Amino acid sequence: MLDPRFTMTESRSILTTDPSEAVDASAKGCQFVLYNGACVDLMSAMSDCMVDLFVTSPPYFMGKVYDRSYKLSDFKEDIASLSTHCVRVVRDRGNICWQVGYHVDKSSITPLDFAVHEVFSKVDSLVLRNRIMWQFGHGTHAKHRFSGRHETILWYGKGEESYFNLDAVRVPQKYPGKRHYKGPNRGEFSGNPLGKNPGDVWDIPNVKANHCEKTAHPCQFPIGLAQRLTRSLAPEGGLVFDPFNGSGSTGIAAILDNRKYIAAELSAEYCDITMSRYDDLMSGKLSYRPHDREIYVPSENTAVAMRPKHFIA
Repeated sequence: MLDPRFTMTESRSILTTDPSEAVDASAKGCQFVLYNGACVDLMSAMSDCMVDLFVTSPPYFMGKVYDRSYKLSDFKEDIASLSTHCVRVVRDRGNICWQVGYHVDKSSITPLDFAVHEVFSKVDSLVLRNRIMWQFGHGTHAKHRFSGRHETILWYGKGEESYFNLDAVRVPQKYPGKRHYKGPNRGEFSGNPLGKNPGDVWDIPNVKANHCEKTAHPCQFPIGLAQRLTRSLAPEGGLVFDPFNGSGSTGIAAILDNRKYIAAELSAEYCDITMSRYDDLMSGKLSYRPHDREIYVPSENTAVAMRPKHFIA
């Protein structure tokens, strides 16, 4: 549910094809700003140290409609060309997150986080604070390798003490009744009452056909994944930036958690999808899966969980 502190007046939105207008609107407090155009044009218009959190999932150059080629070298070229702007627009003690998967060429795979880190490891002001594994239970079934069921998030802090709020993303304790067995606190409960650290392996379903968030976008970012990043790595009231907006999941997460949002998106179709999702959010009609919801496990008595007689395993 949308935080009651937001009102329709406060949650103003704008969709524009003018990068200067987008930046000006954000500077004046517009909550949700979307620029329909190239991200480099928007970043060129943005001032230094403007955003609290840069978070995105860029094209993988794997043949999707929005890819400009199928070449790994072009992916690397794009990341390198954006790196200076990316670091420049983030505040000191701000954060940068790149969510990427794999580039596949015939029988060979390349982890794209290797290519990203090759660029950003050379930036003196950045510190790689976590390499997060995002795992999901479903996806394309491979025949000649183990099926891919995870991708990676590289979290860089701009400075060694970049913003981090662990309490905002704690998850329920696995053993809430566990107690200290020795020492001065022997016998007392040992777990944090706010919950446990979610760790660096996140089990969050990806957006497939029956997911409540599914839109026409072919590689949609789950709101819950973005939500865990916006909650923990940007302060309330802070500004979140996504140069590859896609279907707008990062922006929805930002608004849900009392942050502001600015983004770029080349596709007019995806901009329309994003603004429609924003309108649904503001009217209370948007369905989404929060970051801390437990993974569904079907009952053994349901039809899909029953093992047919001819199954060996």
